Amino acid sequence: MGRIDKLTNLTEKEEILWQDRKRYFGMPISFTIYSFTQNKLYYKKGIFNISSEEILLYRVLDITFKQSIWQKIFGVGSVILTTADKSSPVLELKNIKTPDRIRKALSNLVEQRREDKRVTGKEMFGAAGMFHDHGDLEGVDLDGDGIIDVH
Repeated sequence: MGRIDKLTNLTEKEEILWQDRKRYFGMPISFTIYSFTQNKLYYKKGIFNISSEEILLYRVLDITFKQSIWQKIFGVGSVILTTADKSSPVLELKNIKTPDRIRKALSNLVEQRREDKRVTGKEMFGAAGMFHDHGDLEGVDLDGDGIIDVH
């Protein structure tokens, strides 16, 4: 087995559980694609200049559902993810179909991944704090135990 074959086996794709495009007037006519598997959320946009993002689900800190009156009319909404990912601390899945159902599914998957990895909320919020300059956090309770942390 060659080196390329070994790499291909290592990066074999997981089953996509959900996929949708950003919609305009309820129609999937954009080049922004959102999808997720059991472990990761994928975001891809562009036709000529393509950018792609991959977020591990256990790194998601918060999931919010929003739906304006116009989104409601066209049967779409947005799911906003706050993550501990340095490149995408906030990711909005804009104008997707059945957004509340997707929020619930993502929430369940995130909890499952955290349990599988034995990651607690305290560890995740500590990871989110790593993106800030700790110099300005003197006298702050970073770990949430009620005691001021000393650096």
